[in-house]
Amino acid sequence: MKALKHTDKVLLIVSILLFSIGLIMIFSASNIAAFMRYHKTPYNFLLRQGGSLLVGLIFVFLPIIHLNTKTISALSWFALVISFILLLFVYFFGPIINDARSWISIGPVSFQPSELVKVVMIVWYAAYFELRRKKLNDLKTSLFPLIISLVFAAAIVLQPDFGTAGIIVLISFMLYFLMPVNTMQKLKVIGGFGAVLLIVIMGYYIFNTSSLQRQISRFDYRYPCSEEKFYTTGNQVCNSYIAFNNGGMFGKGLGNSTQKYLYLPESHTDFIFAIVVEELGFLQSAGIILLFGILLWRIIKIGKESTSSRGSIMCYGVAIYIFLHTVINLLGIMGVLPLTGVPLPFLSYGGTFTLCIIGALSVVQRVAIETKEKKLGNS
Repeated sequence: MKALKHTDKVLLIVSILLFSIGLIMIFSASNIAAFMRYHKTPYNFLLRQGGSLLVGLIFVFLPIIHLNTKTISALSWFALVISFILLLFVYFFGPIINDARSWISIGPVSFQPSELVKVVMIVWYAAYFELRRKKLNDLKTSLFPLIISLVFAAAIVLQPDFGTAGIIVLISFMLYFLMPVNTMQKLKVIGGFGAVLLIVIMGYYIFNTSSLQRQISRFDYRYPCSEEKFYTTGNQVCNSYIAFNNGGMFGKGLGNSTQKYLYLPESHTDFIFAIVVEELGFLQSAGIILLFGILLWRIIKIGKESTSSRGSIMCYGVAIYIFLHTVINLLGIMGVLPLTGVPLPFLSYGGTFTLCIIGALSVVQRVAIETKEKKLGNS
C-alpha cells in the first residue's frame, strides 16, 4: 500500500483514462468483426482485452512497483537471455501467421516475444550503462549494447517483423545518444552500427527474394485510393481516409462507424484510430492525442527528477518506446509512412502489447516511487 501511495498520480490517472478509452473503442470497433468475421460473441475482443488489463494489473503492475529499480536492473540480464531463447523458439517452432513466425501459442493463449524484447531492452540498457558509466568513452564498452540490439533486431527480422526490429534499433540509437559519450565517438559508433545493420538486411534479402518483393511493395504506399491499389495494397489506408472524412469535426457518434463493417479488417488493432476519428470526430480525437502528450511529458519529468541514472534511462526509454509506437502507427494509417503493423498504445487490441505497456509504465512508476521516498527520507 505504501508503494501505491507514492505512485505518480497524474501518470496513473492519464494511463487509466487511455486504457478505458481503449476498452470502449475496442468494443465499438470489433463487435461487428467478432460476430461476422470470427463467428464469436460481439463482446469477444472486449472481454479478452479486459482480461489482459486485469492480468497486467495483478501480475505485472503490482509486483513491479514493489521491486526496487536495482532488482529490476539485475533481473533484466536474465530477462534478456530468456527473451532471446524465446525468439529462437519462435523462429524454429512458431506457427506461421500472416506470413510470419512471431507468436508462441500455449492452448488458447498466444503471446509475441518480440514485443517483450522492447521493454526488456530498455531496462537492460539502463542496467548496462549504469554498470559501465565510468567506461562509456571506451569504444568497445559503448558499442557492446548496440551489437546486442543488432543481434535481437536480426532475430526479429528473420520472422520477418521489420516494424518491431526497426523500433528496437531506433530505441537503441536514441538511448545511446542520451549517454554521456563524446560526439565523435557517437558518430563513429552509429555509422558503424548502421553499416552492419544494412549488410544484415541486404544479406537476408539476397537469400529471401520473395520477402524482398513483399517489403518493397510496402514502400509503394502513395495514392492508396488509385484504381490499381484500392483493391490491393491501398485498400486499408484508403478506407482509413474514408473513416477520417466521415468523422468530420464532431464524429458520427460512438458505435456509428460504417468502416468497421469489414471495410477495415484491422479496425480494432492497427487502424483503431481511424474508427476513433470516425465515431468521435476530430475534436475528441485531438483530446486523446493531448492525453498522449501529457503522458509522455509526465514520464520525461519523472526521468529528469530521478535520483539515479538507471531511473532516468528507464523513463526516457519508455517515453521513446511509446512515442515511436504512436507516431509510426498514426503516420502509417494516414499514408505518410508505409504500414508496418505497429499497434497504437492503449487503444489497439492485443494482449502481449498491453501487458508490455503496463510493464513499461510500472517501471516508470517505480522510479517515481523511489524518488518520492528518497525526498521524504531527506526531509
